Amino acid sequence: MTLRVGYVREHFSSPLLQFAEADGGRTFTLIECPSGTGQLIGRLENDEIDLAIALTDPLISGIAKGSRAYKLVGSYVTTPLNWAVITGKNAPYNSIADLKGTRIGISRYGSGSQTMAYVMALQQGWPTDELEFKVNNDIRGLIDSVNEGSTSAFMWEWFTTKPFADAGECRFIGSVPTPWPSWLIAAHPTRAPASKLWPFLDTLSAHVREFDKPEKRAADDVAFIKDRFGYPEEDIKAWLKTVGYAHSCTEIPRQVILDTLDVLQKAGFVQSPEGGFDVAQFVNADIATLV
Repeated sequence: MTLRVGYVREHFSSPLLQFAEADGGRTFTLIECPSGTGQLIGRLENDEIDLAIALTDPLISGIAKGSRAYKLVGSYVTTPLNWAVITGKNAPYNSIADLKGTRIGISRYGSGSQTMAYVMALQQGWPTDELEFKVNNDIRGLIDSVNEGSTSAFMWEWFTTKPFADAGECRFIGSVPTPWPSWLIAAHPTRAPASKLWPFLDTLSAHVREFDKPEKRAADDVAFIKDRFGYPEEDIKAWLKTVGYAHSCTEIPRQVILDTLDVLQKAGFVQSPEGGFDVAQFVNADIATLV
């Protein structure tokens, strides 16, 4: 059987999409998860995918909270994700400070849209145990909710949401970059054996390195993203200036796990066990190397 690879169809996935084109379904099948990392984790748990390229914080918090459906097997994007804070086009909120005590929209519990709401609250000095959420599944549901008034705001990646803001469907009132590199790779401990993971990650690394060449960033990458996602060329070029990829996808910096856990604990999203977390428990050491 081929690997079932869950992903979110966003510009970050461009090297993966190029890999999938070259592979032609011989070694893996892409399974789109439009609701984001919460959906990816759910599909790992429900035997619907074997591997996921997903956001750092939900993956780490899921393991910290006891999930055994996956272990970390690699890194993908090494730079922070810029989360836009988005409200309705006619909503009364004009800054992040205005959101205190209101209901925040999220895609799913355990998703990046929820963990980053905790980070936002921590930065604002709000009591994180008083946060209130409403699940709205995907970007369409989240936008509808802020315009209907059932939520005050939601958080989503800046460039993914910008076309909706440009079209006047919603408004940006701030942003919160992640205090950690934004994307990791996780896999089920038995459904994704080393014999399949090693060649997948090795070839993904090669596609990432090709995508990341300066000459590719200057022209071919822009053309690929414009063709696949329809973003304006100036937005693509602006995003490419901010993003960095892991050139060896099987390496995971130990500090990324530690720093993420530290912030999530301070935000009240995860609780440390007695004696603290053991970083090695988060990683499949047969596949990934902690550096």
